[in-house]
Amino acid sequence: MPLYEHVFLARQDLAQAQVDALAQAATDIIESNGGRVVKTETWGLRSIAYRISKNRKAHYVAIDFEAPTNVVAELERQTQINEDVIRYMSIRVDAHEEGPSAMMRRNERDTRDGRGDRGDRGDRGPRRDRDDRGDRGDRGDRAPRADFAEA
Repeated sequence: MPLYEHVFLARQDLAQAQVDALAQAATDIIESNGGRVVKTETWGLRSIAYRISKNRKAHYVAIDFEAPTNVVAELERQTQINEDVIRYMSIRVDAHEEGPSAMMRRNERDTRDGRGDRGDRGDRGPRRDRDDRGDRGDRGDRAPRADFAEA
């Protein structure tokens, strides 16, 4: 059977239980039509690149499955009807990714390294591109700058 990945974005005002119910509904559609769900990942509430239907964030859910072609058509039809889903995409893949997806690995790395808030950057040292520059002095093509403190 062909392998597919289905990702959908749910509205930002939904509770996590409602997002899980949407994922379960998609799983039921796949399994009731002869497919098999390999993996389901909830990536959480994330910012989206541009506003979609007045939403600036969305709950991301990814489902890896194998199923006949008609299952994908039915899944997309049911997803399109649902008002809680603002975007979806199904693609056919050659092989499913082993282990967690890149999005899940990224979340783990950010929390493990403590890079989530980026508040621990510390001193970055001197600005090398400007330290050796010297005084520019007065420029001949315009009048000298007035001291702004006197104004």
